Amino acid sequence: MVAAQAGSGWQRIGPHPAIHAWARAARRVALDTLATTTEDWRCGGTWFVGVDALSNAPDGSIAGIPFPWVALPLTPEPLHPAQLSVIRPGYPRPSVQETPAAFAYRQTRDAAHLDGLLPVGPGKRRMIREPHAWILGLPLNDTAAAPLTVWDGSHKVMRAALQQALGPHPPETWGNIDVTDAYQAARKQVFASCPRIELVARPGEVTLLHRLVLHGVAPWRPDDTAPPEGRMIAYLRPQLTSVQDWLADD
Repeated sequence: MVAAQAGSGWQRIGPHPAIHAWARAARRVALDTLATTTEDWRCGGTWFVGVDALSNAPDGSIAGIPFPWVALPLTPEPLHPAQLSVIRPGYPRPSVQETPAAFAYRQTRDAAHLDGLLPVGPGKRRMIREPHAWILGLPLNDTAAAPLTVWDGSHKVMRAALQQALGPHPPETWGNIDVTDAYQAARKQVFASCPRIELVARPGEVTLLHRLVLHGVAPWRPDDTAPPEGRMIAYLRPQLTSVQDWLADD
């Protein structure tokens, strides 16, 4: 089953036995990772960011279980070690790593963002430094807590705004152009015009996001429940060779 409207910028795919087998194997590896890691938890101890923390092979397999390409509308390609995102009860809490304004944005707007735009320099100006093909989320345990949120159709708004901002510049320089103002204005437009959707998925399903869709994580609600380790999702974002490809119409 694929649950999404045409042009929405997201899909929920599954359930499928190949996805479930991979998630089951990845959960065991993830629990070992959490038990041995020295990485600090962010947001007052409620978020393990886990970039490249999951030890899948370049073909996506983990602990001998093949990656579920057979269940996905994607062309197999080499994969990086997956991000292991783990959320605990109470997310988000204030932390020294975040300004009060950033924490408020996390609380009220799910810290909505585009992957690939990095804060650069002392002013933390946004530049497109990690263009990627797509974002695939694979839930590793069964919970609806702190769901992924997406703004339906927002990829169209973001693409138009960034194309306009970068249009006057040579394409080969786009990764070094400050797009902060255009990005922030486009986010405001998205919040005003695109529906926010809480995108819950469970082991055996995946969420597939368009690379330009605005997305975030909802705060943990008082009645949310999860296994002892918290809510665990593995994320994959294979890189593209250029910003041009990232912004191309598809």
